[in-house]
Amino acid sequence: MTAQKGSLVLLKIGDGGAPEQFTTVGGLRVNRFEVRNAPVDASNRDSGRWQSLLAGTGNSRVTLEGSGVFTDSATEKTLRIQAFNHTQKNYRMTFGNGDALEGPFVVSAYAREGDVDGEERYALTLESSGSVTFAPAS
Repeated sequence: MTAQKGSLVLLKIGDGGAPEQFTTVGGLRVNRFEVRNAPVDASNRDSGRWQSLLAGTGNSRVTLEGSGVFTDSATEKTLRIQAFNHTQKNYRMTFGNGDALEGPFVVSAYAREGDVDGEERYALTLESSGSVTFAPAS
């Protein structure tokens, strides 16, 4: 297997409407992407010395950390308000290889920075807050 380049993600935020419309926040350079599952331990006397996990149960979560450049001030304001109010919105993330995620997320960390003569950058951490759908690249 050949090495792969670092992950780039197109990040979009939903407006909460029906049907929901998504606005591009910007490109995101992913520093960390994690899917974590907390399976239920179903071990019993018949398990012997091996742990038995109950398939399809327990809690799951998705965490995405990254940084990028804003497309406009309105999307930056939306992220900032969401971070300060600790609210959730639906996000759509499309990875460079075509994989996609969509679901409700909370901004658990948010920062913005920039040089006087350069672009404004943002860094954020998104934590899932409900069911996330995953569509692998075809």
